Amino acid sequence: MKVAVLAPVAWRTPPRHYGPWEQIASNITEGIIKMGAEVTLFATGDSITAGKLDAICDTGYEEDRTQDAKVLECLHISNLMEKAGQFDIIHNNFDFLPLTYSCLIKTPLITTIHGFSSSKIIPVYKKYNSRGHYVSISNADRSPELDYLATVYNGIDTRDFKFNEQPDEYLLYFGRIHPDKGTAEAIDIARKSKRKLLIAGIVQDTNYFKEKIEPLLCADVEYIGHAGPDKRRELLGSAYALLHPISFDEPFGLSVAEAMLSGTPVIAFNRGSMPELVKNAQTGFLVNTVDEAVEAVSALGEISRINCYEWANAQFSSEKMVSDYWELYKTILNK
Repeated sequence: MKVAVLAPVAWRTPPRHYGPWEQIASNITEGIIKMGAEVTLFATGDSITAGKLDAICDTGYEEDRTQDAKVLECLHISNLMEKAGQFDIIHNNFDFLPLTYSCLIKTPLITTIHGFSSSKIIPVYKKYNSRGHYVSISNADRSPELDYLATVYNGIDTRDFKFNEQPDEYLLYFGRIHPDKGTAEAIDIARKSKRKLLIAGIVQDTNYFKEKIEPLLCADVEYIGHAGPDKRRELLGSAYALLHPISFDEPFGLSVAEAMLSGTPVIAFNRGSMPELVKNAQTGFLVNTVDEAVEAVSALGEISRINCYEWANAQFSSEKMVSDYWELYKTILNK
C-alpha cells in the first residue's frame, strides 16, 4: 500500500514543542510504515520520518515568520495533489482545504478532522460529504451535518512517557497560554489548594499572559516556558495532577492523555471530549468550577496512578490509533 500523509506546515513534523496536528501526523506516518506500507510524508523540509519526505519549504511558517502562511499552504497542498496518482490513499491531516481537490483526483482521501476552527468552514466539509471519508478524534467533536466513517482517538507513542508511581507535590498546567485553555483558572485552583503550580507551554495570547498570568507569577506559580520531549516527560510524570480547566469544547487534549499515560490524574472542566478521556473518580475528576476543582485536588489520594496508566495505554496508544486507521484504509480501498 502506498500512502501519502499530509501534515500541516505551521511547525515541524514531529514538532519540537507545540504542534498537536503535526504530532499526530507523525505518529500515523511512523506507525503505518511499521504496518508495511510505503509512506510519503508531506511536511516541512526539517521534518523527521522513516519514510520518504516531500517538502516545499525548509521550515514551518510559525518558526519562520518571514514566510506567508497562505502561500505555503497553497504550494504544500498542490504539491501533493499533483502527485496524487502515485498513491493508493491520501491521509489528510490538514483541515478542509485539501477537500477542494478531491473531485479532481482519483485517489481516495481520508480526512481526520482535528477540530473546527469555526462553524463557517462546515460548508466545505458538507460539499464533500460523500467523498471525504471523515474521521472524528472524539465523539464530542462531531457536526450533525456531516457523515463520519469512524471516531479514532489520537494516539501517543507510549515510549515517550514513563510511568511514575511516586510523584512530587506540584500541580501542572501544560498547554497553550490562552484564555480557552484556562491558565488563569489553573493558577486560581492551585492557590486555593495551597499547592505549587508549574506552567508549561507557548504563549499564544500575549496580552492575556501579560495581564492575567505574569502578575501572578511567584515562587509558588512558576512559568517555565515551552517544554521539549524530555522536559515534558519529566513534568507530566512527576506532577501530582494535571489541571485542565478549559473554557471551550476541546476536540481531544493530548496533554490529558499524556498525563494519564505517565500515571498522573487529571482534573478537567467537564467540556468537549473530556468525559471520553477522563474516567471520573477513576483517572481524575470532571468538574465545572474552580471551587469544585479545589475539592477534587483534596480527593486525589483516592485515584490510583496505575489505573491512569492502564486506561491511557489501552485507549490512547499510537499502536491502537494506527491499527484503527489501517482498518479504515482497507475498508476504503475495498469499496
